[in-house]
Amino acid sequence: MSLTIDKAGRLVIPAALRRKAGLKPNTPLSATYENGAIRIERDVPGPQIKQRGTRRIAVPNPRNVESEANVDIATLIEEERERWPL
Repeated sequence: MSLTIDKAGRLVIPAALRRKAGLKPNTPLSATYENGAIRIERDVPGPQIKQRGTRRIAVPNPRNVESEANVDIATLIEEERERWPL
């Protein structure tokens, strides 16, 4: 998919790609530059480590839970099945 940068230096991600990635307005993103390529990723904090009795457990960050609630698992599975020819 081809992208362009406007005169103000903004990169517009096409609607179809935003829908597929589950990106909505105000979604935090991070960008990195490495070996001539720019990588844009969702900026999601990792899980919190909490002590429960004598054990430490990983608890999902509340921001992660909200963003994952909008993912259509059935569609992701179907896309993965179509990706691999039999």
